[in-house]
Amino acid sequence: MVNSCLQSPFGYIISEAMETDSNIETIAPTGKRPGLPPAPVVWRFPWLSFVSSLIIVAGVCVFLYPHVASWFSQKEQSRVIALTQEITEQNEKKKPNPYVALLEQARKYNEALASGVKLEADANVPKGYGNNSNQTLNYQDILSGNKEGVMGRLHYAKLEIDLPIYHGTSEATLLKGVGHLEGTSLPVGGTGQRSVLTAHRGLPESTLFTHLDKAKKGDIFTISVLDQVFSYQVIDIITIEPSDTEVLFADPEKDLVTLITCTPLGINTQRILVTGERVIPTPQSELDDAKKAPDLPGFPWWIVILLVTVTGAGIYIWRSGRQNPSTKPTQTQG
Repeated sequence: MVNSCLQSPFGYIISEAMETDSNIETIAPTGKRPGLPPAPVVWRFPWLSFVSSLIIVAGVCVFLYPHVASWFSQKEQSRVIALTQEITEQNEKKKPNPYVALLEQARKYNEALASGVKLEADANVPKGYGNNSNQTLNYQDILSGNKEGVMGRLHYAKLEIDLPIYHGTSEATLLKGVGHLEGTSLPVGGTGQRSVLTAHRGLPESTLFTHLDKAKKGDIFTISVLDQVFSYQVIDIITIEPSDTEVLFADPEKDLVTLITCTPLGINTQRILVTGERVIPTPQSELDDAKKAPDLPGFPWWIVILLVTVTGAGIYIWRSGRQNPSTKPTQTQG
């Protein structure tokens, strides 16, 4: 009965139609054409995906800029310090040691200096007004034997400060390191002396004294000048208002160094003064650290973030451009 039905004219047509419908249902989900190779994938440039990816990458670059700029700034500062250390080691081997005379000259300058510092209202940088009674001692010529113009090195390990010290407090100087305030004692130690060192805080392209507000009493920082290492323990931390006018005098019974920067971060309406008193003798651990090369900057993690972002954007653009061509099903004829 079934066979006769299928072989009847109408039954044969119905059977063929059912078979064709079955083929259509099989073809539609897969997009494949029976008996033909798969159609090639077409790639077209996805402008919308490209623009959105570009915006994301640009945003990440803006976010990373302070980290990148600070990293390169620290790298340059460390290069200068390492070069200074190399020159120091070479000169220490000379006989007679040339640093003996240079240190004596610096101490004579301090003895002839009636030092003092004035923190004027609304001024970003303090002013030294000390007078040198010995006109044969030129400030810029003392402790400036290094071709980089480096006076010394300030190392405050707890705050990740490791910076070269330069003469004066010009804007160019403060952009590349710590400035020694002219009119205050040179940082070569000695009872009755107070050296003042200053640096910027909160610059997007350099860390400098950005973390000075985290200083605590009892912290140790060191100053290396020529072949000498002076260690100081923080004894006083104060913040003053811009309306205050204060003079930092030397204490006749103490050997002091004061670090100064502006605060609050980005507003700079106040000043932080961190004062350390000389520790004698210099701890051996500090002497050892002073001979080591700077460990800043650390690993540039910003490179990893940038590579991941750019790679992800590239993959997203590539996948967005891939297009599967629409394939129309082909009916099978019997």
